[in-house]
Amino acid sequence: MGNSALKAHLETAQKTGVFQLTGKGLNEFPMDLQRLSANLRMVDLSGNKMETLPSVIGQFSVLKSLTLNSNRLAVLPDDLGKLKKLENLHLNGNSLKNLPSSFGQLAALKTLSLSGNRLKEFPLQLCQLRHLDVVDLSKNKIQRLPDELEQLQAIELNVNQNQVSQISPHIARCPRLKVLRLEENCLEISMIPNSILADSQISLLAVEGNLFEIRKMQDLEGYDKYMERFTATKKKFA
Repeated sequence: MGNSALKAHLETAQKTGVFQLTGKGLNEFPMDLQRLSANLRMVDLSGNKMETLPSVIGQFSVLKSLTLNSNRLAVLPDDLGKLKKLENLHLNGNSLKNLPSSFGQLAALKTLSLSGNRLKEFPLQLCQLRHLDVVDLSKNKIQRLPDELEQLQAIELNVNQNQVSQISPHIARCPRLKVLRLEENCLEISMIPNSILADSQISLLAVEGNLFEIRKMQDLEGYDKYMERFTATKKKFA
């Protein structure tokens, strides 16, 4: 991509606060963006070939939305945690195996997409984020949902197409969790905690494509209570 084209994008971004440069084969983060770090609200660099994100990303103090889908990112810098106004972060289709410890400092984060990465464990940093609404961790290699998840504030959690075979009953204590998607995992029906059905806020539990017939869910203790919540929610949106 020529310098003149990049310059034009930068000029537009200076006026609008939005920088979008997708599918251009960029190997690295455009360092010229640093000049606009004080007024950029949205950056989209999806569909490029970036393997790293530089630590200068932490200087983008008013950034609300960062989209880096379909790159080659294997790690994220600690400085990402400095983005105190970041509300939406999209990192689908990269090669991330874990998240930096500073991730829990993204105080304003509402929506997080990490579908199609290489996560083997649930990132516990997410449990520190008080304003998180929607989390997409589908198409990773996560094997269990641990006890610590009871701290998660999200309303919707998508763990479809992972390798989950264990779910902690503590997930029933999640204060706001309404939608839990666990389709196409490795769950036996005995691994579905009764507490999720009987004592949680969850009104949509999607478990198709696991190691049991879906109709057997009806025999589980607490299923009637779950169906009451499911039906009530359905009526509300009808």
